[in-house]
Amino acid sequence: MLGGDGLFEVEPVEKQQPQDRPAGADKRFRAFDPHQVLLLPPSLDDWLPQDHLARFVADLVDEVLDLSPVLANYTEKRGYPPYDPRLMLRLLIYGYTTGIRSSRALERKCADDIAFRFLAADQAPDFRSISRFRRRHLDALADLFTQSLHLAQKLGMVKMGRVALDGTKLEANASKHKAMS
Repeated sequence: MLGGDGLFEVEPVEKQQPQDRPAGADKRFRAFDPHQVLLLPPSLDDWLPQDHLARFVADLVDEVLDLSPVLANYTEKRGYPPYDPRLMLRLLIYGYTTGIRSSRALERKCADDIAFRFLAADQAPDFRSISRFRRRHLDALADLFTQSLHLAQKLGMVKMGRVALDGTKLEANASKHKAMS
């Protein structure tokens, strides 16, 4: 072990102070101390720009969407309290908006991404909780996503159109034996 608390099994080497060590051409670097204690702002609100999409999603869920179908599903008083449905909806809507749909990816983003941390109020629901919430409220979520899209369309944030898929099969001119490996 490195000095008894590291990850590598090597002999400890005497450390030098890297702050004022010159490079090859008398170049000096900024002070770098990876063990510096960071003083974060008292609120994640300070980390996110005022016009960020996450703020829109938070306001949308907290003030505009009708959450009564989701809230009506919570009648059991026993057991450990679940995550607030607003928190879970914020994560799901923002995740879908930014192309992140996997419960495991959403869990990782709650630890790594400032926007997700802002939306979750610095909580980090695990992937099972996210998945169970989605499965439990699937019908209500479809309606809430539709409400979200219509509001975004009214605000000029998205354009709605039609997407059509055609399942027509055409006979090809390629050899079956040459096209497959």
